[in-house]
Amino acid sequence: MTAVAAAAHAGPAPRTTKNRSLPSWPVAGTLLLYPLWWALGLGVLIFPITAAAMLFLLIRRRAAGRALRLPPGFAWWAIFLIAVVVSIAALGADPAGTVPERASERLVAVVYKLSMYVSLTVLLIYAGNLTEAELSRRRLVRLLAGMFVLTVVGGLLGMVAGTFEFTSPVEWLLPSGVRNKGFVRSLVHPYAAQIMDLVGGEKPRPAAPWGYTNTWGNNFCLLAPWLVVAAWWSRGSGKKLLAVLCLAVSVIPAVASLNRGLWIGVGLLIAYVAFRYILAGRLWILAALPVATAALAVAMIATPLGGTVQARLDNGKSNGVRSFLIDKALDGFTGSPVIGYGGTRNTLGGRNSITVGESAGCERCGNFTVGGNGQLWQLIYAHGAAGAVGYLGFFAYGLWRFRHDRSPIGVAGSAALVTSFSAMLWYNSLVTPLAFMVLAYALLWRNWTDGEMN
Repeated sequence: MTAVAAAAHAGPAPRTTKNRSLPSWPVAGTLLLYPLWWALGLGVLIFPITAAAMLFLLIRRRAAGRALRLPPGFAWWAIFLIAVVVSIAALGADPAGTVPERASERLVAVVYKLSMYVSLTVLLIYAGNLTEAELSRRRLVRLLAGMFVLTVVGGLLGMVAGTFEFTSPVEWLLPSGVRNKGFVRSLVHPYAAQIMDLVGGEKPRPAAPWGYTNTWGNNFCLLAPWLVVAAWWSRGSGKKLLAVLCLAVSVIPAVASLNRGLWIGVGLLIAYVAFRYILAGRLWILAALPVATAALAVAMIATPLGGTVQARLDNGKSNGVRSFLIDKALDGFTGSPVIGYGGTRNTLGGRNSITVGESAGCERCGNFTVGGNGQLWQLIYAHGAAGAVGYLGFFAYGLWRFRHDRSPIGVAGSAALVTSFSAMLWYNSLVTPLAFMVLAYALLWRNWTDGEMN
């Protein structure tokens, strides 16, 4: 009997456990096709969708006998997730000075945030378990660099077509009673800019494709280092020149955004990178910084950008509201210091009177969101000390664990995390900023694991 005949007689071969690889498309597709997701009305909703696919693939890989790694310091993140869940028990509480509501009325927003935290946890684990053959670190860096280019393009769109918006396909599919709700509309309705009166007269502030100007500014700082790394690695001088041109052009929407938090973040980013390079003995940075600073100063003086910056610094309309909300967050923290209140709350009235609230003619006159003016304040208010310690402890541990990584990834990844600590004083992290933070963490983790830290 021949071997072929014997095999046929024996029937199909028994199924064997395979070493299943992880495909790159859930991560690469989320990033590379983000303009499409934004236009379709999916936007940040793409993260739980792709996270479901990632979770399935991770479980399948584990069932095939391949071990899954957890990022260093994951216990801190687990503490944070547990605190988020436990804090839901306090969802029915009405702290002093906030609008009374039933817990059920607050549940939708809480479930949304929890689902996003879980989705980004899956993204962190999945991206960290990818091998170089499945999705190389260099390709992931290029994808993140592309997201910075997208941010700049969206910023320019917001400047030149501030009123641009359209009804997305997902929005069309929703019942009118649902899609007209402010929260739902912010998720599924694409628009180029937020129109605000900050320096005398309503002006567009870039937001596309991230939904809010503050999120746009946060992502700008988180993604800029990856463009520099991608250009550093590029072989042709043409790509390096394009990267320099993109960075130069990015100054225009960055200034036009009137986003002081962004300006502080960029300054911190540059200072941190310079500090790391000086520690590494690359003293040329000491000569490059003054040259770059002088070029920026000339650009500010020779163009209207300088006047825009000065006008914003002279008009701090949001300062009073931010101080008011920080005080409210700290007062609330004293009332429930361990687990917080499970979510944010709306204030009774405004900062001057409890009788002043939102109206059709003045949407920003009151009923402000406590915890809506910065990730740090949201952490301590919504999830108490337990949530804040877990969240901050995870990223702080990453900075400490990977502090000796002097590679381009090591410097850029840690720089992104450093700027996130500054940003949490005035920006909230969900959803895309936190996604870029966990991807930076995954790159640092993989760089450390693969032994390429120098």
